[in-house]
Amino acid sequence: MIEIEVKIRVPDLKTTRQKLLEMGCEIVRDFYREWNVLYDFPDGRLASRQEALRLRLAGKKAFITYKGQPRKSRSFKIREEFESEIKNIRDFKKILHRLGLKAVFEYRKKRMLLRSGRVKITLDESEVGCFLELEGKRSDIVRLAEKLGYSRQDFIKSDYVQMIMAKRQKDHSSSSD
Repeated sequence: MIEIEVKIRVPDLKTTRQKLLEMGCEIVRDFYREWNVLYDFPDGRLASRQEALRLRLAGKKAFITYKGQPRKSRSFKIREEFESEIKNIRDFKKILHRLGLKAVFEYRKKRMLLRSGRVKITLDESEVGCFLELEGKRSDIVRLAEKLGYSRQDFIKSDYVQMIMAKRQKDHSSSSD
């Protein structure tokens, strides 16, 4: 499946949540905690190809997701994505290890899922701030963003891994001074 999405930095989750509900968006899942781990081979071949293999724990459920290379787009993050639920996470981690994959990056988020028509909406709080994420057809994303008072200039194509890595590197170099 091809995933098309954007992130928009928001001042806070409560106000944005209220605005979305007033617009008629429906809550799919209220706020919950997520733990995400990226896996790669020791030579970093997935990262070097801008691909990702993510293990996500959301409540009592676990998912493995493969994300392909980003496609060229000025405003949107577009990439191939395949996801499947994992029934036995302990054994699945052993499988990853036996295949030569190792955990290379970890991050956590507080997340809420909503929907507006064909657009999947997430409200996220991470160590790099609060974000609204819109996923769907480009025209639907733009239309919903405009209803919320945002334009393409507000769209962020970076993923959380890129933003968090940059923040951690900056924090690390600041503390080294």
